[in-house]
Amino acid sequence: MFSRLQRFYTSIKVATDVCMLTVAFGLAYATRFIGLIPVKDGIPPLEETAVSLAMALAIFPYTFHQSRLYITNRARTHFGEMFAVFKASITATLILVALTYFTRERYSRLTLALFLGYALVLVSVTRLVLRVALSEVRRRGYNLKTILVIGEGALGRRVVETVREHRELGFRVVGVLAQDPAKVGRRVRGAPVLGEVSEVERILDVWPVDQVVIALPLAEQLVVKDLMEQLALRTVDVKVVPDLYQYITLYGGLEEFGGLPIISLQGDPMDGWSRVAKRAFDIVFSLVAIALTAPFMLVTALLVKLTSRGPILYAQERMGIDGRTFPILKFRTMRTDAEVAGARMASLEDPRRTPIGTFLRKYSIDELPQFFNVLRGDMSLVGPRPERPVFIEEFKRQIPRYHLRHKVKSGITGWAQINGLRGQTSIQKRIEYDLYYIENWSLLMDFKILVRTALGGFLSKNAY
Repeated sequence: MFSRLQRFYTSIKVATDVCMLTVAFGLAYATRFIGLIPVKDGIPPLEETAVSLAMALAIFPYTFHQSRLYITNRARTHFGEMFAVFKASITATLILVALTYFTRERYSRLTLALFLGYALVLVSVTRLVLRVALSEVRRRGYNLKTILVIGEGALGRRVVETVREHRELGFRVVGVLAQDPAKVGRRVRGAPVLGEVSEVERILDVWPVDQVVIALPLAEQLVVKDLMEQLALRTVDVKVVPDLYQYITLYGGLEEFGGLPIISLQGDPMDGWSRVAKRAFDIVFSLVAIALTAPFMLVTALLVKLTSRGPILYAQERMGIDGRTFPILKFRTMRTDAEVAGARMASLEDPRRTPIGTFLRKYSIDELPQFFNVLRGDMSLVGPRPERPVFIEEFKRQIPRYHLRHKVKSGITGWAQINGLRGQTSIQKRIEYDLYYIENWSLLMDFKILVRTALGGFLSKNAY
C-alpha cells in the first residue's frame, strides 16, 4: 500500500514538473518573440522550437531524477528542496545549451535564459505547494512511515519527541525497544515499550515497520554492531542517531580537515556569508530606523534635558561578541548619582529614576540611540541583549552554557525579549531563548522578530 502511494506521489511530481516546464518554455518564447524585446534575427521556426522544447522536457526531468528530486526525503526542509531544484535546473540548462549548440539547434540563448528563470519559479512554487499539501495530509495521520526506536534512554526519548512534534514529516513511532526489562510494557514519551532490544527480530515479525532508528548510548556500541548484523537480513531502513548530545553544543557540525572528517563541538554559528548578510541587514534597517525615529529622538532628548540635570545620553559598559566590552548608548533615565553605591539592576518603583525615566523605560524609548551602536558594529538589530560585565561573572558561574550567547553580536531586541523575558525575569529561561535563537538563526527570523517588536514586542510588564 505504501509503495503504491509513493509511486503515485512521484508520478504527480513528474507530471507537474513537465507541465510547469512546458508553461515556462511558452512564457519564455512569448517574452522573447511576442513581448517588448526587439527581434532582429527573426522568429525561429516552429519545428526548431518544438525540438528545443522536447529536449528540455527530456533533460530536466532526467537531471531532477539524477539529483534525487523524485525520491521522497521527509527530513529535507522546504528551503533545502528549493535549493536542490535550483542546482538541478542550472545543471539541466547547461546541458540543454550544450546540446543545442553541438546539434546545430542553436536556439535563442536569451529564450533559454528566460526559460530557466520561469522554470525555477514555477517548479519551485508547485513543489512547495505539493510539500505543504502533503505535510497537511501527514498531520491528519495519512501517508505515514512507521518507526521502531531502539533505546529508551535520553537519546531514544529525544527521537520520539521529535517525531511527535513534527508530524508533517510523515513519521509515526509504533514502539520502543528497551535495554531494561523492567520498562517493557511502560511508555516512553507516549510510545509503548514493546520489548527488549534482543527481541528486535520478533517485534519486526509482528509489527509493520518501515524504519528502525537505533538510539543507544556510546557505551553500547557492541550492541549496535549485533543489531546491524541482525537487521542486515531485513528490508527495513535503518538509521543510527549518534550519541553526541553530551558533547555537542549548539554549533556542532561535521567539517573536513585535510580530508579527515571531524566534528565541530563549538564554533561560530554565523560565519562567512551569513555574517556578511546579517551585517548588511543591520546597516540597511538601522539607517531606515534612524531616519524614521529622528524627530522622535529629538523630542525625547529635549524632555530628558528639561526634566533632570545631567547628560542626555548615558553610555554604559556592556559585554558583546567574543567577550569584548563596548559602551551601549541609551537616553538617560536615572539620576547621575544612581550608582554611587555600586551597580545594581533596576527594580519596580526604583527611586533612582528621573521624572520621565519611568515612561521611557516602560516603552523602551531609552533604547533608540542603540541604532548608532548597530551602525558602529558594536551590536546587531537582533540578538541576545548585552549584560554588564559585573553581572556576567555571576551568571557564568550559575548558568551552564551562558558564555555561548557571546558567540554572536548582542542585539537591540531578541527572541527572549519579544516573549516577555525582560527586566528581572528568569535569567535561565532567557538564556534558553537566546540559545534557541542562535541555533535557529536566519535573516527571516531576524525580520520576524523586528516585526513583532514593532507591533508591541518592546512592551513588557517587567520593563522598569
